[in-house]
Formats: sequence, structure tokens, C-alpha cells
Amino acid sequence: MPKAQKPSSARKSSARPSPARPRPVAATRSLKRGTNQAGPVRSGRPTTRKRDEDIAVTRVTHETEVRGTETRVERVVERTPKPTLPDVDRAAGRGRYVYCIIRASQPLKFGAIGMDEQWPEVYTINFKDMAAVVSDIPLALLDSTRENVLAHERVNETVMRDHTVIPMSFGTIFKTREDIVELLRSAYDAFADVLSKMQDKLEFGLKVLWDRDEIVRQIEQEDEDIHRLKSEISSQKGSTYFARMQYGRLIDGALQQRSERYVAEFLQRLRDVSVASRVNRAIGDKMIMNVAFLVQRDQEPAFDRRIKEIASTFDKLTFKYTGPWPPYNFVNIRLKLERAGQH
Repeated sequence: MPKAQKPSSARKSSARPSPARPRPVAATRSLKRGTNQAGPVRSGRPTTRKRDEDIAVTRVTHETEVRGTETRVERVVERTPKPTLPDVDRAAGRGRYVYCIIRASQPLKFGAIGMDEQWPEVYTINFKDMAAVVSDIPLALLDSTRENVLAHERVNETVMRDHTVIPMSFGTIFKTREDIVELLRSAYDAFADVLSKMQDKLEFGLKVLWDRDEIVRQIEQEDEDIHRLKSEISSQKGSTYFARMQYGRLIDGALQQRSERYVAEFLQRLRDVSVASRVNRAIGDKMIMNVAFLVQRDQEPAFDRRIKEIASTFDKLTFKYTGPWPPYNFVNIRLKLERAGQH
């Protein structure tokens, strides 16, 4: 993760503090009328995925997708022989939970911040100058509870303070250390390519919301046709069905146009302080923008300032600004894990 929090007001209170574990550095900024207020950090960013407890890695099908600098997809398919030696870990019912991939030539430890309270230590499994950040975990289905998802994020956010990370999907579990070494070996070139592209880059999220009723009132005052229809509906006696239908269509169209204009302007104004952006689906009637930005680490202060400038200009809108995060929206790692003995 980036360096320690700055004293500036742009770096709000840390999210999800836990008395027994380090506080994540990611924070949420809610900006309205140019103010800066901390709010709760969102949860559940990692994609939820469950693994069958009988799954073992006999073949790894790996895809990487990188946005921003360029789009590239690579697949690596390798087979590994079934272990012939007794497997102590399997007998003990213990697996390895993988949080992320980093560059590291020597084994590293990150403290007792892992997913499972029985085996909380987070450490690396290394191959050459590549490493998987893992902790031990019982071999069982892992539920995507809030606590588990936050634990996944907490580890990634801790590791990214000092390392560029490739975040793995929630619920990525391997049975043995050897399985993880094989993953690193077979996908080494692809992981190295992604880490090179994501070097010193952070993700930030920006959600923009409006008060729909207030915006409708503005449109009614500014648009002559809509204003006239509204007056006719108010003054008419009897059925106004067709007038109301026309009014509704005009309002919907005007809201859509205004929303698109806002989003286009914000993306344009943030273009020179970010490497790339990804527009995600807006949720509900109030949200008009939901975008992830990839930002160079040394551009973080400039990105913060630009967000504040925009928020102070559009005082009728609410800006919810979160981060920094690992590049969840810009790197997609999918692993196909087949059952042992399956060909």
C-alpha cells in the first residue's frame, strides 16, 4: 500500500478498524458542496467465488485481462502429476488461501491478519522473484460473509502499502504449497506482465449521486416544453393521461441527457490525473456515475485535488470517493481448477 496516511483533510478516517488487527488505509470520502466528510467504506469488492473442498490443481487455465495501458489476454495451460508422497496438509484438512500475487525474491511475513483465527499468520510462498500472499485455512466451503470479505480486503490493502499487487478473487483456495508453486511457475510470464503494467498504480472509486426530485424541478423551470406540459396538466380538468405520458417521456429523456453530460464532463476533467477509467453500472435512481480510476501513485495528490474542485463546482450533487484500493477493476484473474485425476 502507499506510504502512511497524509495529514491533509483529503485522507479521511481509516475504514473498518479492528482492535486486534491493523486498520486498513482505504477510506471513503463523501463530498458535497465542497465539504469533506468521512463515511463507511464499501465492502464486497472482490468477486465472490466458492471452491469445492475436493478440488486439487492438476491443471491451471489462467487468463489475465489488463485495462489502461493496453488490453491483452493470455492463457497458460499446464499439467502437474499427482503427488506420490504422503500429503500431511491434506490429512490435516488445511489449505492455503491466496490473497494476491506480488514480486518478492525472499519469503515475507505480514503478521496475524489472515482469514482464519486458527491460522492467522499471512506469509508468502515464493517462486523465483514471484510470490503468492497466503494464509492457512480449513479445507471447506468459504462463505462470502461480510467478515470474510473484509478480511480478504484487509490483507490486500496491507500488502499494497509496500508492493504492487495482483488481487485474487475472493475464495481462491489451494490444497498444498506445491500447487501454488505450480501456479506461479506456469503463469510466471503472464503475472510478470501484469505486475509490470500495474507497477505503482492504485485504484480509486467515484460515485456521484443527485436528488432526482430536485433535478426534475430544475428541468421543469429550464425546459419550455416541459414547463408548458406541466402547467397544462395542473390546469386541466378530466383525463390528462396522454399529457402525463408525454411529460414522463420528456422528463426521462432530459434526465438521461443531463446525467450523460455530467459523466462526460467529470471523465474529461479527471483524464489528465489518471491512467485509465472503467465505468460501472449505476445503482438506483440517485446514482448517476459509478467509475473506477487507475491512478499513478505519485499522482494521488493531484487526483484528490481535482475531485475536490469538481465537487465544489457542482453543489447540487453528492460525490462519494473511495480508495486507494488494489486494481480490482483493471486486472481480472480467472483460474480453472480441476479435480485431481481428471483429464
